[in-house]
Amino acid sequence: MAKIGETPYIWKDGAFIPWKDANVHVLSHSVQFGSAVFEGIRCYATPKGPAIFRLREHLRRMLNSCKIYRMPVPYSIDELVEANRELVRKNGIEACYLRPMVIRGYGAAGMVPFDSPIEVYLPCWPWGAYLGADALEKGVDACVASWNRVAPNTIPAIAKIAGNYLSGQLIKMEALQNGFDEAIALGPDGMVSEGSGQNVFVVDGGVLYTPPIDGTLLPGITRSSVLAIAEDLGLKHVVQPLAREVLYTCDELFVCGTASEITPVRSVDRLPVGDGKVGPVTRALQTRFLDIVNGRAEDTHGWLTFVR
Repeated sequence: MAKIGETPYIWKDGAFIPWKDANVHVLSHSVQFGSAVFEGIRCYATPKGPAIFRLREHLRRMLNSCKIYRMPVPYSIDELVEANRELVRKNGIEACYLRPMVIRGYGAAGMVPFDSPIEVYLPCWPWGAYLGADALEKGVDACVASWNRVAPNTIPAIAKIAGNYLSGQLIKMEALQNGFDEAIALGPDGMVSEGSGQNVFVVDGGVLYTPPIDGTLLPGITRSSVLAIAEDLGLKHVVQPLAREVLYTCDELFVCGTASEITPVRSVDRLPVGDGKVGPVTRALQTRFLDIVNGRAEDTHGWLTFVR
């Protein structure tokens, strides 16, 4: 798994501070109770310079997550867009991963967080292929997790907050310890939900399927991008509940997310998906996606925010 590579500066509440100075107290509310909202965003090196993928959509989701958890952020989306652009410029980096974070700092002694100040951090660092160098080309081996995703109206799954990812950690660690690259979790109703940190798509009979936003999974920015590209390519796509066994019988399967991009899955529970190779629909969607984000194809959706 990738380790964090330091860059010179992190943006904190309107100022750039040295990487080593971006510290929080051990008793900050977010450390104690997981009350940290965050986003994961990629910046790609393109012929026109660094370009951040769907920056506004990510920031809008971050502010919506903060709203759910009653964390007022004193910055507009426009201000945060410019801060992220300046962050990449100031760190002199062409391609990177950005991790905007809104945390509750030191103050509150218990779960009620209102005595802890709101702090906003914008770090970035270089990051390559999340699931390994060959994952995008050859696919990965997955399993069905023994851990289910959260039930609706327990923890808000549409909020991207640190505490939600305790579930993803259990799902991912179990998969790795059992010899798999990734895992796909079911919801409390036994239907397909999401991966440890990715949305799930299957292809069957030339039709693209993905589970609905049902209170068990995150509405991914890459997920919505895949659906838009499918529309561009004239692919029939359906949002509907998916039973576990579809993962074994479908023609193609892939997971997607900011870190994973569009990663094919070649087997589930050691059963090959289709012929065990990357399928044509997956490859077409992946190619189109990577061409757009890397500046090799026209960005007809306006997804790229150029840094310079």
